[in-house]
Amino acid sequence: MIITMNPNARKEDIENVERLIEDFGYTVHPIHGTNLTVLAAVGDERGKEGLYDRLSSQHGVDKVEYILPPYKLVCREVRKGIERPDTVLKIQFDWKEGKGSVTLGGDELVVMAGPCSVESREQMMESARLCKESGAKILRGGAFKPRTSPYSFQGLEEDGLKLLAEARHEYGMPVITELMDAHHLELVDRYTDIIQIGARNMQNFMLLKALGSTKRPVLLKRGMSSTIDEWLMAAEYILSTGNNQVMLCERGIRTFETKYRNVLDLNAVPTLRKLTHLPVIADPSHGTGQADMVTPMALASVAAGAHSLMIEMHPDPAKAWSDGAQSLDGPQFAELMKKLKPVARAVNRTTPW
Repeated sequence: MIITMNPNARKEDIENVERLIEDFGYTVHPIHGTNLTVLAAVGDERGKEGLYDRLSSQHGVDKVEYILPPYKLVCREVRKGIERPDTVLKIQFDWKEGKGSVTLGGDELVVMAGPCSVESREQMMESARLCKESGAKILRGGAFKPRTSPYSFQGLEEDGLKLLAEARHEYGMPVITELMDAHHLELVDRYTDIIQIGARNMQNFMLLKALGSTKRPVLLKRGMSSTIDEWLMAAEYILSTGNNQVMLCERGIRTFETKYRNVLDLNAVPTLRKLTHLPVIADPSHGTGQADMVTPMALASVAAGAHSLMIEMHPDPAKAWSDGAQSLDGPQFAELMKKLKPVARAVNRTTPW
């Protein structure tokens, strides 16, 4: 249920409604706007007859509505009436010049870029320099790598996390890396600013539940064979356990086509913008698997309404330890960033570079 409080509701009115919701066995998720408060009541609805009438009669309650989609906290309806219904994430970090922050989900187009995997200090520092110079705001890099073959490079693990943290300190870019196992949550949380859940783990429900214990923003990639509803339900797991800082990343789905690695489902971008209040990111690197397709699909993603892009950039893709074929080099990435500006402007997005 969504309980919209009257703009003139007192603090004690809101607290009384929250207690009533909890007495019926629901969990309360308050959403505080500038002028009003919305309370989302989420839980098992069996045996809860009478709650609707009780809530409707409470002092300070303006409206009570049932949430129809199965993803109660992720759906756009839950933020109806709030001044800015879209979730905007503020990613804060420390670096050598002090405090820094990046806002994602608003009017500014934010680009995340960097190599598929962290390979060495020299490679990571050069990647950070090139990304920063071209205008990327967030640095990506994999310290733990899920690979199809057990004989492929699996990542530098904690040493890789330390290199990411060093690059953040030097260049003033928050870092994002993939979390593969709940046992590594504390370690990854210690070094990074955004936690990525990859396509293979989108429905790892125990891992999703564990993310409720962190205050880090989470980027949830779509499973390669997952429907939109399955993806949104996966996000619901994270929100329902207490972490509402979630963004959704379309990274391509598996189809019958063999000419490219995946099919970047750009239909998903406007569909998500309609269904959910969470920020939407597109990853044309994994979505195509081919470097020459990254730029046109990145431009198309922004035109479709993506808040942010995730781009694989490597100083020397031919020598990359993983995913070199889909990685842009420094000049190619700089050219992409130039081409993004007029497209972003055409869809009313600002560019910070």
